[in-house]
Amino acid sequence: MSSVQKHPSITKQRIETFLQDGQWKDVNIHSALYDVRFSGEPHVKMEAWAAPEQSRPAFDYAAQQSFSAIEVGHTFGTSWTTHWVRVTLSIPKEMEGHQVRFLFDPGCEAMVWSSKGEPLQGITGGDKSCLHVDHILTNKATSESKEHVLYYEVACNRLFGNGTFIIGPPDPSLKYTLSQAELVVMNRAAWALFSELGILLDMYNTLPKSSPRAWEALYVANAMINMFDPEDKKSIDAALKTGSEFFAKRGGGSNHQVFAIGNCHIDTAWLWPYDETKRKIARSWSTQMDYMDRYPDYKFAASQAQQFEWLRILYPVLFKRVQEKVKTGQFIPIGGTWVEMDCNIPSGESLVRQFLLGQQFFEKHFNVRSNVFWLPDTFGYSPQLPQIVRLAGAKYFFTQKLSWNNINVFPHTTFRWIGLDGSHVLTHMAPANTYTATAVAREIVESVGRHKDIAYTNESLYLYGNGDGGGGPLEGMLERLDIMKDIDGLPRVKHADPSDFYEHVDRTNKGLVNWKGELYLEFHRGTYTSQAKTKKFNRQSELLLRDVEMLSAIAKNGAFGFKYPAGELERLWRIVCLNQFHDVIPGTSIEMVYKDTDPMYEDVLSSAVAMKQSALVALFNNVSVDSSDAATGMMFVNTTAWPRTEVAAVPGLGHEGVQQFSKQDGSALVVATSVPGLGASVVDLSDANMDAVPVSVFTDSRGSVVLENLYIVAKISKHGHLVSLWDKSSEREVVAEGQKGNVFYLQEDTPILWDAWDIEVYSDEKKKALAASSVVVVDEGPLVASVCIEVPIGKQSKLRQWVSLSALSPRLDFASDVDWHENRKCLRVSFTWDIYSDMATYESQFGVVQRPTHRNTSWDMAKFEVCAQRFADLSEFGYGVALLNDCKYGYSTLANTMSMTLLRSPKSPDANCDMGSHTFRYAIYPHKGTFSESDVVQEAYKFNVPLVQLPVDYALAASAQNSPADVMSCFGLSGARNVVLDTVKMAEDAPNCVIVRLYEAYGGHARARLTTRLNVTAAEKTNLLEEKIEDLKLESSVASKAGGKGKSIDIRLKPFEIVTVKLVVKQ
Repeated sequence: MSSVQKHPSITKQRIETFLQDGQWKDVNIHSALYDVRFSGEPHVKMEAWAAPEQSRPAFDYAAQQSFSAIEVGHTFGTSWTTHWVRVTLSIPKEMEGHQVRFLFDPGCEAMVWSSKGEPLQGITGGDKSCLHVDHILTNKATSESKEHVLYYEVACNRLFGNGTFIIGPPDPSLKYTLSQAELVVMNRAAWALFSELGILLDMYNTLPKSSPRAWEALYVANAMINMFDPEDKKSIDAALKTGSEFFAKRGGGSNHQVFAIGNCHIDTAWLWPYDETKRKIARSWSTQMDYMDRYPDYKFAASQAQQFEWLRILYPVLFKRVQEKVKTGQFIPIGGTWVEMDCNIPSGESLVRQFLLGQQFFEKHFNVRSNVFWLPDTFGYSPQLPQIVRLAGAKYFFTQKLSWNNINVFPHTTFRWIGLDGSHVLTHMAPANTYTATAVAREIVESVGRHKDIAYTNESLYLYGNGDGGGGPLEGMLERLDIMKDIDGLPRVKHADPSDFYEHVDRTNKGLVNWKGELYLEFHRGTYTSQAKTKKFNRQSELLLRDVEMLSAIAKNGAFGFKYPAGELERLWRIVCLNQFHDVIPGTSIEMVYKDTDPMYEDVLSSAVAMKQSALVALFNNVSVDSSDAATGMMFVNTTAWPRTEVAAVPGLGHEGVQQFSKQDGSALVVATSVPGLGASVVDLSDANMDAVPVSVFTDSRGSVVLENLYIVAKISKHGHLVSLWDKSSEREVVAEGQKGNVFYLQEDTPILWDAWDIEVYSDEKKKALAASSVVVVDEGPLVASVCIEVPIGKQSKLRQWVSLSALSPRLDFASDVDWHENRKCLRVSFTWDIYSDMATYESQFGVVQRPTHRNTSWDMAKFEVCAQRFADLSEFGYGVALLNDCKYGYSTLANTMSMTLLRSPKSPDANCDMGSHTFRYAIYPHKGTFSESDVVQEAYKFNVPLVQLPVDYALAASAQNSPADVMSCFGLSGARNVVLDTVKMAEDAPNCVIVRLYEAYGGHARARLTTRLNVTAAEKTNLLEEKIEDLKLESSVASKAGGKGKSIDIRLKPFEIVTVKLVVKQ
């Protein structure tokens, strides 16, 4: 007689003990999992060769080396080294007629290779939670079975790298021990019993105790254990028969439907470098394709075109197998992007290129286009993503990370996400709250219990498989899903392509709710700042590639014989997009990763600079000179779409006509006057004097330094603080009474766990204001006046800053050099303005987002640190101030105080994160009117996109024949100051077509006129993949460069709309 209900906790513990691989394994289920086991010689012979240092040699090279005998207990190491093991296996006669597997556990990761050099499958050793160490030698051994030779490529890193804790910096001295090497015959019935008992235990633990099915699960599990006898194999069949009635009961057709998809979410870099990721891909995907062969219903999804590209190059045999499995529908390329990118730091154009590169690759190699944007793990979602996703050929979106919010619970599971322009994507977040589920009943039940929109749709997506470090689903997961596919008490489960899930929900839902605007992650706010050098490299690369593409497209259509560098540009964009992976550019990877990315960025910048120079020389080769010393004129090329007059710093120029030289770096200061938008002008260096009111600087009676020009008066105190900013035309003081700006704070930065990831809400409670040790006048006009401020930071760090004001602008610039050596401290700068508004405006990709300046609700409070691209703005009726930056992303606005996070000093996973020298700039830009009435967007472009300089022969350049306006002015934009022309490039698939990308930047309707001097014969509005949406009407306009009539196009834009125009140019 069973008394289960009288002592359920004891019965539960009995079942747990029966399943554990521990004290009782000689008499519980583990005693029966294998029928036959052999290890050691003569059946298992092993030899090893250690690759030198941290090299990763290919099979062909490794197999030719001299191997030495090893046995179980051998150690591999140290961290990141590679060891090749040759295994010779002889199957004993006791295994004849059975499937034979070889278990090899090196304590770390490995790849199994055939003796012919074919990659067969991956191995994950050591970690019991994701252990996968078996390889099938033969499905049926015979007396004629020959000797088997395998090679194991042992990688001395675990699935999650080599840290001493999950996010710890790698320990370079780790070694791994070979703990198992044996031939086995599995008892399939025992493994089935193991799976069924696990499901029963999970059902009891998860289902409500008011459910009879929970008690039945406990009762049946107990009865099955009662049937088991470790000395009688037939008892296993009897135990399975005892449970068969329970598992035969089906749920109703109205039960929740779970769509299950295998995945392994391989972080392209994180706690391991890119080169190890390349091997992780091969290990993981080869394993999954083996499962596809054995489980015909199994489906597996993988994203990130970059990973497929690495596989194509390094493992062509595996890549071919992937292509075959794509055709069968089992292997599903998904996501449509180059990598699973961060969506906070990359520019709008970078997000476009992620999709352009990704969708192109999938179409070229698999003949598929992903209609699902797949981003399970990233740290916030730009409000422009719905529009970008739709324009990139997708209409569905999957993520999961918002379940990590640490303040508010996100209220939806399946909903329509509406972006800035009104575009929407059907969005789903797996209610199991993970993308690395393990196919257990608890997670399946939670797919119902945590589903917040079950009133509208009775389906959910379920992502299972070991991940982050790769691996993917295990055999046991597939077996459990097969058992759970339709059991009374559980939701129904089926293997499915994610597209099938979305299309079903799209077709059958009962009216989903909407969520408008950004999906702000209430977590990982420190990723806006960590690894500052990488973020600066990214900004520089994005803007330099923008200039290169624009100048090269103009040169291609205006300079005879110039070849547009399409191949090299694609190579560089691939690098930039790769490094935008969601653990690289956010600053959350190990130091090894950034030692790889630094030279990659240097490659991008050096190549882009060379291409830019080639385009300039092609355009102006008849007037350009080799160096500044030989120049009599300076050409200024404006790659923004509005005219510019500003003071430019020209290095290496020593001409007598120069009015002022910078005392900071010796550059000549030259006024570039009325440089037309998307055009050029030339300055006569022999007569470069400015005809304007000069800037002045003096020290007042209180020791404050005063900078003054035609527009503003800025007062810097002896402590280095901005104590006054007087706007002359508006006749108002901008700094709040009794307050100040440019105040540096050093604050504690110790989060709960995620060191490089998090700035916590309490960090602002423990801070110290820093004061300057010296404030010295440096430049005294007439073009630029500047002050040098030196600020000690702690005992080891220091800051030097130049505050500059030109004669031509109300913008006050701050250029900083910081020597940074802190431990879990954060450096911020704050400004308190005499401006009051409930909302501050922050630039996002292709637009802006407004966020509260108060903490009324927990949702408001959660946004204590937010992300912005090039600026944040605080405006009230009639007036505002913008805080611009050239490489910073973390902002905070509370009431009338706006702050920017400059540097952090976390110690994991990179123990040396951000240590060393940093240079960065920010600026204050006061303006009349609210943000939407201002020109802040244009000023932020000016601050980030300098005028391009080219030394020339002035007499030649100024002649009518060589007019820079005629050479450069291929495009013009007019009629709508709220429209920005962001990108000009040659089309991807048509050598005679030019792409022009524009967007509405302020949140209003617009009618803009795009003009061109190119000989355009047709124009189309396209999506981001450059496919036609509609024809655009061409009208005759200015004279064309070919001597005929130029063309103009009227373009209507909705608020925050992105418009891509393809121009067909007659050559």
